[in-house]
Amino acid sequence: MLVPLYETVYDRLGIGPYTRLLGLGCGTGLALLLAAGRGAVVTGCDPDATKLAVARDRLLPDPAWSVRDTGRGPVTRTTRLLLGGPQDHLSGFPDTPGAADSADGGFDVVTAFDPAMPAADLEPALAAVAATASPGCAVVLAGWGPPERCATSRVLRAAVRPAETRGSRLHDIRLSGRDDLEDLARGAGLRPDGSGRVSCPFGYPDLPSAVRGLLSTGLFDAAVDAADRHRVGKELAAALRPYRRPDGTVRMDNVFRYLIARM
Repeated sequence: MLVPLYETVYDRLGIGPYTRLLGLGCGTGLALLLAAGRGAVVTGCDPDATKLAVARDRLLPDPAWSVRDTGRGPVTRTTRLLLGGPQDHLSGFPDTPGAADSADGGFDVVTAFDPAMPAADLEPALAAVAATASPGCAVVLAGWGPPERCATSRVLRAAVRPAETRGSRLHDIRLSGRDDLEDLARGAGLRPDGSGRVSCPFGYPDLPSAVRGLLSTGLFDAAVDAADRHRVGKELAAALRPYRRPDGTVRMDNVFRYLIARM
């Protein structure tokens, strides 16, 4: 459902052959798959082993393959997936895929598309890659747009009530304020260099699918731990009812915001 966000950013940055891209919090690897389809050399990091296993199935049917000649000679493109964050792989991290095709071996683009990744996790991850990034490396941060333009943000708030009533604090889901992404970038020592908004509607075939899909995102894990999955699921179903259509499908219109910053 975030494909419009990924494609907009990749178009704007000209992602293609010879782009060396690192995805922080790459999850199940869809954003990496789209970048690899454009010819990019991709590396992904994620702390969730289950999601990373899905990413491996998508991206590593064969760990290396050739890309057509683009005028600078054929390139062997290698995909790498790492459990954890880049700070967990400091000793081998400069040895990035595609390093043989580059004098510095660093990354050209670093993405942090996951709006559920807390700022406290992002800052050390960005610091870990700063030493190996190419000069002028683009860093893309993404988050929810204005709450009044994100139907899903209202559903999120409604569904976390069981946790809040028990005194539990949920992790930062980055329901972005106007300058939140800029503040995050500057806090990590980055220079903001452009931003944009993208429409990313969330659609499901029916209400049970919507509840199951949203629970799988990880956004409600703290609520489930504080209350229980059944109760959170009931809260989600109730919050989703205003977004059911006459045919039973569920659609929530959302706007996501992205920021491009430079090392």
